[in-house]
Amino acid sequence: MVIPTYNESENLEWIVGRLRAAQPGVDVMVVDDNSPDGTGDIADKLAAEDDAVSVVHRTEKAGLGAAYLNGFAVALAADYDVIGEMDADGSHQPEQLQRLIDALHTADLVIGSRYVPGGSVVNWPVQRLLLSRGGNLYVRLLLGINVKDATAGFRLFRRTTLEAIDLGAVLSTGYVFQTDLAYRTLTRGLRITEVPIEFIERERGDSKMSGQVASESLKLITRWGLAERRARLRRSRSTT
Repeated sequence: MVIPTYNESENLEWIVGRLRAAQPGVDVMVVDDNSPDGTGDIADKLAAEDDAVSVVHRTEKAGLGAAYLNGFAVALAADYDVIGEMDADGSHQPEQLQRLIDALHTADLVIGSRYVPGGSVVNWPVQRLLLSRGGNLYVRLLLGINVKDATAGFRLFRRTTLEAIDLGAVLSTGYVFQTDLAYRTLTRGLRITEVPIEFIERERGDSKMSGQVASESLKLITRWGLAERRARLRRSRSTT
């Protein structure tokens, strides 16, 4: 599991401990963006104590997507067949990871979803919940994909999926990265399965999500959606 971090000193040891307890056979890779609060040092300590924990130190905070791309590249080079992602703040519960593992038998990408039957969100203000649900509805309508929670960050990829979607061509670095990879997975003809999870708002540390981040994500999705609609129109004209 790839866990990106920036200023997660209050959460990292706690969440890695839970993950290792819940899934002793799962390796953990912390990708730290040079956190000034000492998160990288905590990650190094965990790695020194547990051979199943490794650390990738990045020199700057370049966005969630950039951190995941770095972690995916390292994991692929290490010949992992399944590569996952989850947040460090406890919003994704390691105890529910088995649901994703079980679903991967018949999928190329499994998403732990807040918005399929059985999924839920705990302790979010109404405005943020409406923003998230509205954003996912917008993604479905504009991109034409049947994914209820395309912005979710609790995922398992097959190695072959990450290879098929051409990570080298992925330019999104922020939170829209999650939608980008889901969209690329479907356009390659691969299968996405969503399983319900309970998403819990962080109790410690500061959220990296803001209104500006959400706005920028929607702008990028709009750009993709309009480009895809133009491409479909050109394809339909060429076949008539």
